[in-house]
Amino acid sequence: MPRPSTHADQSLLASGRALYAAHGSAGLSVRRVAEHAGVRPGLFHYHFESKDAFLTAVLQGLYEDAYAAMRTVADGPGVAVERLRAVLSLLGRILREQGPVIARIAADVAHGEPAPTAFVRANAPRHLALLTGLMAAAEREGAIAPMPPLRRMGFVMGAVAAPLIAGRGLLALQPEHPLLSQLVPDVLSAEATEARIDMALRALRAGKESP
Repeated sequence: MPRPSTHADQSLLASGRALYAAHGSAGLSVRRVAEHAGVRPGLFHYHFESKDAFLTAVLQGLYEDAYAAMRTVADGPGVAVERLRAVLSLLGRILREQGPVIARIAADVAHGEPAPTAFVRANAPRHLALLTGLMAAAEREGAIAPMPPLRRMGFVMGAVAAPLIAGRGLLALQPEHPLLSQLVPDVLSAEATEARIDMALRALRAGKESP
């Protein structure tokens, strides 16, 4: 049964957000989080049933903030393709700002950490459904060509999200490599992301004109 919220549990969650990217599931010990939050370790156990429950709360809080922002844009005014572009732009900004957290989640999932794995399994369908729904609406409005939903999603995510995720990983591995000197302006910057979004949407529109 959840305990009543106090300043201590909010401080612990804020510390979890601050520490997760650097330490991951395995390194985010109760003592480390409590020391960062400035509270007694006993208060961690008072508010959270386990470290996995705490990690789930940390990750879910981060996700809900991002998803709520995307949902607001997706449900806003304008034709579907304009809302799709706005959501993709927002997604790019989230990926740029939260890149270290996303990379850590991916690493934890690859290592079989239970809380991040359960988090991804529960939440990945939500933003995918939001994006495929917008693309389907744009198709119904005649703004983009008909295409199987997952094929279209794979193309758009390959153009918009994948370079941000892969590029940040390359930069972390080989920050001084001469071939990567233009990685930030050409791949990871807001300008580069917006350019890829425009190219992806032009490609989706061009499919309407194909035989």
